[in-house]
Amino acid sequence: MDEDAKQQQEFAALPAHAQERLAEMRGRGEDRRLFTSDLSVSEFLLVKEAGFDPVGLVVGSSIYHVGYQRAAWAQNQEMAVLTQAMYHARELAMTRMEEEAEALGADGIVGVRLEVSHKEWGQHVAEFVAIGTAVVHRGEPRRFRNKHDRPFTSDLSGQDFYILLRSGYRPLGMVMGNCVYHVAQQGVGAALQTLGRNAEMVTYTQALYDSRELAMERMQKEAEALGAKGIVGADVHENSHTWGAHVIEFFAVGTAVEEISAEHVIEPPSLVLPLVD
Repeated sequence: MDEDAKQQQEFAALPAHAQERLAEMRGRGEDRRLFTSDLSVSEFLLVKEAGFDPVGLVVGSSIYHVGYQRAAWAQNQEMAVLTQAMYHARELAMTRMEEEAEALGADGIVGVRLEVSHKEWGQHVAEFVAIGTAVVHRGEPRRFRNKHDRPFTSDLSGQDFYILLRSGYRPLGMVMGNCVYHVAQQGVGAALQTLGRNAEMVTYTQALYDSRELAMERMQKEAEALGAKGIVGADVHENSHTWGAHVIEFFAVGTAVEEISAEHVIEPPSLVLPLVD
C-alpha cells in the first residue's frame, strides 16, 4: 500500500465529525482556512519563531474497560492485566491523535497531554484522551517526522519546545511506561512490631521502588526504539484510580530527543518585570 492510500485509509477510520472538522481546517492545497490550538499566546509565538506553524488541535480518545485481576493479599506483585490495559488504552488514544495530525499533513504535535477520567457507566470504565496542537515546519516539510515517518509527539510546552530546537536538539516522540502494582497488606504481627517506634516499612518500600523502576525502564525502552539520545521533561505520576488503597499505578512519561547540531545555543537568562495595573 502506497503512502497516499495509507493516509486515506487512516482518515476514513476517523469519526465522521472529525473528518469534517479536519477537512475544514486543511482547506485546499496550500490555502489553509483555519487553525485551532490550545497553546497560550506566548507558546504560539515561540512555536512560530522556531519555524513551525500550528495547523490544528488534534485529539484521540479511547473508552476502555479495564479488566479484573486477583492479587495475593500479603504479596507484592505487578498486576500485569491492569498494566497492559492502561498502556493499551493510552496507546490507542495517542495513535488516533497522530492519525488526525496525519490528516492535517502535520510534521509533529506539541504540548501533548494525556488525561484519564473514570465514567459512571461502570467501576472499571475509563476514557483516555490525548490532545495537542499539530504543527508543520515552514522550511523543510517532513524533516522533523520520526524514524517511522510519523509526526513527532512532545509534551513540552511551547517555550521548552523553542529552547530545545535552539539548543541543537529535536523531539522524536513522547515516550511512556507504566506499571500497576499490588502493595502487600501488612499483617497484625508486623503492625505490632512497628507500633510506637520509628521503623522502615520494608515491604512497602520495595513495592513502590520496584514499580517505579519498571515504569521508568519501559519508558527508556521506548526511547531507545526511536533511536533517541535522551529523554527530557520526564515525570512519574502516581494514581490508585478506582482499585483501592493497595493497588497503584506509576506512569512515566517524557519526550525522547536527538541531537541535530553540535552548535548548542544557550541563550543567557534575562530579567523580566511584568507590568501590572
